[in-house]
Amino acid sequence: MPAATATSEAEMPQITLPDGSVRDYDDAVHGAAIAESIGKSLLRDAVAVRVDGELWDLTRNIDFDAKVEIVTRDTDDGRELLRHDAAHVLAEAVKEIWPDTQVTIGPAIENGFYYDFSREEPFTEEDLATIEARMKEIVDRDESIVREVWDRREAVAFFRDIGEEYKAEIIESIPSDEPITLYRQGEFIDLCRGPHLPSTSKLGKAFKLTHVSGAYWRGDSNNEMLQRIYGTAWPTEKDLRRYLRMLEEAEKRDHRRLGRVMDLFHFQEESPGAVFWHPKGWSLFQSLVGFMREQQNAAGYREINTPEMVDRSLWEASGHWESFGENMFTSETVDGRTYAIKPMNCPGHVQVFKQGIKSYRDLPTRLAEFGKCHRNEPSGALHGMMRVRAFTQDDAHIFCTPEQITEESIAVCSLILGIYRGFGFEDVRIKFADRPEVRVGEDAVWDQAEDALLKALEAAGLEYTHNPGEGAFYGPKLEFVLRDAIGRDWQCGTLQVDLNMPARLGAHYVGEDGEKHTPVMLHRAIFGSLERFTGILIEHHAGNLPLWIAPEQVKVLTITSDADEFALGVVERLQAAGIRAEADLRNEKISYKVREHSVAKVPVLLAVGQREVEADSVAMRRLGSKQQKVMTVDAAIEALVAEIAGRR
Repeated sequence: MPAATATSEAEMPQITLPDGSVRDYDDAVHGAAIAESIGKSLLRDAVAVRVDGELWDLTRNIDFDAKVEIVTRDTDDGRELLRHDAAHVLAEAVKEIWPDTQVTIGPAIENGFYYDFSREEPFTEEDLATIEARMKEIVDRDESIVREVWDRREAVAFFRDIGEEYKAEIIESIPSDEPITLYRQGEFIDLCRGPHLPSTSKLGKAFKLTHVSGAYWRGDSNNEMLQRIYGTAWPTEKDLRRYLRMLEEAEKRDHRRLGRVMDLFHFQEESPGAVFWHPKGWSLFQSLVGFMREQQNAAGYREINTPEMVDRSLWEASGHWESFGENMFTSETVDGRTYAIKPMNCPGHVQVFKQGIKSYRDLPTRLAEFGKCHRNEPSGALHGMMRVRAFTQDDAHIFCTPEQITEESIAVCSLILGIYRGFGFEDVRIKFADRPEVRVGEDAVWDQAEDALLKALEAAGLEYTHNPGEGAFYGPKLEFVLRDAIGRDWQCGTLQVDLNMPARLGAHYVGEDGEKHTPVMLHRAIFGSLERFTGILIEHHAGNLPLWIAPEQVKVLTITSDADEFALGVVERLQAAGIRAEADLRNEKISYKVREHSVAKVPVLLAVGQREVEADSVAMRRLGSKQQKVMTVDAAIEALVAEIAGRR
């Protein structure tokens, strides 16, 4: 990397801008000067500069020919930089208020940032308000943020001298060939590889501290428990307000809260990262499985089931033991064998494919499984059903020839998007991820696989974004990202081309030439995890699930006890028509019953009293509506059956 410090007058860098234009400079030039030469508004919005693809400080000199792009605060890179700097301003504020506190690390994360602190006294909600006010003072000071390259030993000594043992430890762990860069803002100095904003005023005040949690130093439960302060930061106040409103709405929609209210499931410490399904929740789960099974069967998949516990040797042969072994739950038997609970279904599906001789005429072979998997996720990462240790994958693997990749991929894309629409997800983004630097297989084979996926997207008329280098080590992939009702993105479905595992596990078919060939293996998941998808579905609909999928579709409520027998008869007629229904015969006011079952998110309430008994009718009220419609029982059943069948 060229030096970022003093330059000679003889240096005359040639700067190429994104539009292809070239600018010559008589001396080293920094990004701020380039931005200013283009326009005052660009300088105002600029937060960093990308030099030959690498993100740099705006004030760092460029003394060589380079391709340069000015990064503004409203870009992905810009937002991440704002959040990174917000973390450092947070650390400075905490050190000013409580000087004895030790700082550790503070990265940007999705939509926000955090910083971990070592402090005996716990931070309170009142403390967050105090810290936030001090952060805004630091912004007003407009402190310059200056990059400095330090000698490693001097840096360690400096932090030890000021009582920052964690920073000293981090520096000692940095590889010896990497420079030690510190950033100075006011009196505060922090270790960071950068880049950073030119000054604290560039951060603005569109940030907010949100909450405090515990976090082990370096993520190791054997180490000290630190205090992690979380916050969010945005380019504008408008962006911040929009995000905070979204958080409020997300809290209302939280699947954990709604799961309790709707009596669907619960979690408990005795089995962390696993779901305890209640009858209604299990009904919902099975409805999802049933729907997916119906769709898969129609698409030519054959359902199988493979063992949950498999000998270590298979995971070694597949490559998972080396790359994923630490995340597996294992058990050793008295005869010295080591078994692992499967974290994925892929190797088991190859074993099924391998049984018997396969011909090219047998391809494509589509195998599907609702497989129970376990992964030893860190306890701190567990989050309701969104991040679990025990989950069910709607996994499928298509064994095909290279020539069949495009056709099969088109069919998979159509299946995935159709299923998402059935659940009310209309906004779906597709990402294409191609070969990573570390990969297996010949480039020619990668060329064929990537080309096949792209042809499938083009043939299906599907838009996509490119994630360069983000494919799996064994092949390129498509990722399907759902945008929910409040604008959050959830990556669920995947389609991956595997050029590795079938060969490693000895799978083959006899080609038209009579020779053995290794099949291509397409990994396909739609829900991804049924548990996670259930959580997403609940939050997307705020618990108001479509009638066809709701675990309890209809509640029949009696107005008077004289209608009890009639209500039970209505329930029988509903159940006979395939509708999930129960009666509420309690001696309570009808308004109380309506309110209670509305809170529990029952989609349809049918009230019956003496008048309804005499007319063989019901008063129908839909969830979220104050209006009711009186109709005969037969007409109500007919309407509900039609709605369920149409999956509206």
